[in-house]
Amino acid sequence: MTPRPNVLFLMSDEHRPDVAGFAGDEVVRTPVMDELARTGVVFNNCYTPSPICIPARQCLMAGELPKTCGVRRYGDDLPSGYLTWARSFSQHAYTTVCCGKLHHMGTDQMQGWRRRISFDDIHVDSRYMTGMLKHEAERYRSGNKKWSDTQEALRAGVGKSPHAISDDFSVDAATRYAKEFFTSPYYDKESPHAPLLLKVSLLLPHYPYFCDEEKFTYYMNRVTPFVNETVADHPFLSQKQVRIGQDASERDIRRTTAAYYGMVETIDAQYGQVMNTLTHLGQNLDDWIIIYTSDHGEMLGQHGIWEKQKFYEASARVPLIIRWPKRFKPAVVDENVNLCDLFATLCELADLPITGGTDSRSLVPLMNGDASAWNNETISQFGHDNLMIKRDHLKYQSYGPDMPEVLFNLKADPGELRNAIDDAAHAAAVKSFRARAAELGYGPGADPARHEVGYRTK
Repeated sequence: MTPRPNVLFLMSDEHRPDVAGFAGDEVVRTPVMDELARTGVVFNNCYTPSPICIPARQCLMAGELPKTCGVRRYGDDLPSGYLTWARSFSQHAYTTVCCGKLHHMGTDQMQGWRRRISFDDIHVDSRYMTGMLKHEAERYRSGNKKWSDTQEALRAGVGKSPHAISDDFSVDAATRYAKEFFTSPYYDKESPHAPLLLKVSLLLPHYPYFCDEEKFTYYMNRVTPFVNETVADHPFLSQKQVRIGQDASERDIRRTTAAYYGMVETIDAQYGQVMNTLTHLGQNLDDWIIIYTSDHGEMLGQHGIWEKQKFYEASARVPLIIRWPKRFKPAVVDENVNLCDLFATLCELADLPITGGTDSRSLVPLMNGDASAWNNETISQFGHDNLMIKRDHLKYQSYGPDMPEVLFNLKADPGELRNAIDDAAHAAAVKSFRARAAELGYGPGADPARHEVGYRTK
């Protein structure tokens, strides 16, 4: 029997897809990611199932879109015992270990992982606690408010955030666990030779925007911050502004951008630390499946707005690299794919049955250079009303009955500056998008209980 491959899953939080050397950024220093991209398969058009942390992460693990698995917004979580790809790997005797962020808020804090070593904010939200008295819980909610985006920009600079401290712990945990798993230096236990699925899930480059002095001073006069940006005339796409000259100065925005670049370089080096440890332990990383991705992006002031939640490219598109030189030659894939697709992909690569992930499609044909049967559509959702459908180069967005629809033609308008929803040339495409939105339970006259995706069925 052919042994199943080890898997190293590297994940960050809020990494814009264009701030990486392999993505064409000539300022940021990302040698580890660049080498993964040079020797792996790069997906230029991978999108998050939801441009916000918790839904994106739970949908990634479930291989299902928010409406399918019921995780639509911050605070939601998968039901206990849900079939994630970590659970599927565990059921097939993989040693499954996550070091870092999972962001569960329900009572099932493992969701299929056999071991979790984390400085992550592991807690159970009051809504999931049986018998929790609502009036008692409400007594203690004050004083825990999120900082505004303006405050985040104003305090950006040199420093070390709690997120960075957590990431140090996660990387140290991953390297220590790898040493114990592969060599057991102190007890010299015989290795069980079970395959390993190791996830290293970091919090950076999520704000607050801090990095060390060397990186900050390197990037401060090299970055090109987004200033004098045109803000969309749309009630949702214009939210989360930081107005230059009123809320913050151009210098503040430059400092924030420099710190963000420094955080990207930080995670790159930390992934290299984990990979170097595995090599030190005698592992040939060409035998491993190595994946790098992020949960969503960061607007970073583009279009005048910050954070995520938007279906702009900087927020909804994510980096994705899959490297396994034993099976796949280096390649670049331009088809539209989704983080949900990793469920079916990982199962196929590890020769496991694909029993879950109903919205997941295996990326293996694309990695082999065969796009002939690929449905070139990807979907992202947020909350109960916000929907994005992208087909080829057209990206349609619906925001419920009280907000205008949006259509971007990314071939003609890569900067997403012009809403082409009323263009006669796109009338047929818009009609088709609206019909698809209705199938998904969105738009006028749609049944909100519907969530037909059509990729796979239960």
